[in-house]
Amino acid sequence: MDETKYDSNNSSEREKIEDQLKDARKQIEECEKMATLGQLTAGIAHEIKNPLNFIKNFSELTLELIQELNGELGKLAKSMDQKEVEYLKGILADMSGNIMKISEHGKRAESIIRGMLLYAHGKSGEHVPTDINAMLTEFVSLGYQGMRASDNTFNIKIEHDHDLSIGMISVVQQDIGRVFLNLINNACYATHQKKKEHPDDYSPLLKTSTRNLGDQVEIRIRDNGNGIPPSLTEKIFDPFFTTKPAGSGTGLGLSISYDIIVNQHHGEIKVETIEGEFAEFIIRLPKTKDII
Repeated sequence: MDETKYDSNNSSEREKIEDQLKDARKQIEECEKMATLGQLTAGIAHEIKNPLNFIKNFSELTLELIQELNGELGKLAKSMDQKEVEYLKGILADMSGNIMKISEHGKRAESIIRGMLLYAHGKSGEHVPTDINAMLTEFVSLGYQGMRASDNTFNIKIEHDHDLSIGMISVVQQDIGRVFLNLINNACYATHQKKKEHPDDYSPLLKTSTRNLGDQVEIRIRDNGNGIPPSLTEKIFDPFFTTKPAGSGTGLGLSISYDIIVNQHHGEIKVETIEGEFAEFIIRLPKTKDII
């Protein structure tokens, strides 16, 4: 046997193994970072939750006080100048509108915090009754805010078409949340990249829809980004496969999502896409008979 050829093959094999080990180390480091990030996220979320509770509670109390003032003003109206009464009513109406806006945005922030805590603190392996529509909405908001935090030029139109007849289904919330967040992050990334390529004639769109299929629930997450080339659709659920530039993705998100949906929840996940037009991920989860 040609010793030179043998040494060459041996060297090539060694290099391949070394590359695999480097990739494995990177993934371990990434997992450690994610674990630390999860702890940090949970700590921040808990700290923010307390002032949000004050905002919510005092908004409600202030609205009640405004209603009382309106009542008292009504009693005094006959003994007051009508212009003064209208002026005071206008001020109270403005105050009421402002407080309602504060309350609305406080509730929105509270929803984001719930999603963050669910992602960081969920008990893996524990199936619990879940409002899948509410959960999907929360994670869309969480994904959007996360993208905005990393790049404030990002913007996207969000549409929801949710079937309210679904009711509660049994899922591992933390893990399904990871799937939602991964797909939403991918959708946001895809549309943002396309917007950079077509700044004047393209409007990013993210659409989520759910359907009650009887013994199953169907969830669709669709974006109008550049889609996925036909040659890659069979590979997207493979571990370490990514179409993002080096350093922008680990290639584990979709493979983990596949494992969570198919192996853990005995469901299905697939993608429908047209290159240059859209990508739509379709998830089907079974319902369980013990959830009412």
